[in-house]
Amino acid sequence: MTKNYSDTLFEEMKLLAKFPTQSQLEGIKIHNDATPIVITAAKALFDKGLISQTDGGYLTDSGIETVDNLHRVLATLS
Repeated sequence: MTKNYSDTLFEEMKLLAKFPTQSQLEGIKIHNDATPIVITAAKALFDKGLISQTDGGYLTDSGIETVDNLHRVLATLS
């Protein structure tokens, strides 16, 4: 079975991959002059409970787990 994934989902994955994972005290800030797709991705990640703010912030516990899994997938495919 083939599933079609939205471009927005891939933008969310790309944004998640940019979050620092060495420390929970590090995050990122999405500025209001970022591209609309990045702003939309950040809001979607916030709505899913993966980041702490609509404009970035820090990874939540679920976000940390998701990023760990994402890095495993990316490493396997690289």
